[in-house]
Amino acid sequence: MNERTRISVIVPVLNEVDNVEPLYRSVERVLDDRTTWELLFVDDGSTDGTAERVETLVKEDVRVRCLRLSRNFGQTAAMQAGFDHSVGEVVVSMDGDMQNDPRDIPKLVSRLLEGYDLVAGYRVRRQDRLLTRKIPSWLANRLIRLITGVPIRDNGCSLKAYRRDLLDRMYLYSDMHRFIPAMAAAVAGARITEMPVRHHPRVRGESKYGLTRIWKVIPDLVAIKMLSTFRDRPLQMFGAGAVMAGILALAFGLLTAVSVPGGLGSTMAYALVFPSVVLVWLSLAFFLLMVGLIAEVVVKGEQEPGFRSLPVLREW
Repeated sequence: MNERTRISVIVPVLNEVDNVEPLYRSVERVLDDRTTWELLFVDDGSTDGTAERVETLVKEDVRVRCLRLSRNFGQTAAMQAGFDHSVGEVVVSMDGDMQNDPRDIPKLVSRLLEGYDLVAGYRVRRQDRLLTRKIPSWLANRLIRLITGVPIRDNGCSLKAYRRDLLDRMYLYSDMHRFIPAMAAAVAGARITEMPVRHHPRVRGESKYGLTRIWKVIPDLVAIKMLSTFRDRPLQMFGAGAVMAGILALAFGLLTAVSVPGGLGSTMAYALVFPSVVLVWLSLAFFLLMVGLIAEVVVKGEQEPGFRSLPVLREW
């Protein structure tokens, strides 16, 4: 598409051959007469003919695009690929299972244009299984809010609207699609709000998610906490680790002082082991301190354009 598209709808799909056409028809009905738009399906290694079905839609409507990944990379990578290849000033992400309702897209966009960078939908009367989907999601959302401090009630809802400049300042990796609002707040200082959206039961295809996703959430949540707390002051994080290592070195140094024969033990074993442990902890403290200083220099360099830019002698 040669013109800059107003709205890009990003839909990662994996084995959703029966859902892509109904989803396209729904998006077309909602957006056709409102604004210029594109619908970008990102096929994440489907094996059931999903990509081929999307390609028939591409031939039918030039506003539909298909981005086919070489294998299954996961929803986060597929979503990031969609962000990278979309051209809209406003980007909307949604699931390809027809549980999100395209009729909510105009409301999300209207709210975004009130001055927000990201509008997150939260599912009301969620149509999912209680034990395997709703309860784990309820617990995870409260844990995420507690740790990140970002008051989003439904981080797992894919239906969100973004400004282009926000996406240009973010990059998703691992399984970070679950933490987009927290990342947007920590990395880009985004203005975020939320609003209720519809949710429908799945009628075609099978869910790709289970309880195993819990183990992926924990390390990503730790990474988000590190970004939100220490991104602009990494020396504090590494310095705290260096202080703890120094305290342990001091403790083992005291043990060394009393570990002579007749003291803590009757042999010279303690006198040989404890000094070695002291050196290990002191080395770790020094290493953490140096890493913290390097990270601090890198962060300051990113914050000061003159530091990382070459001097300009002339501009014309």
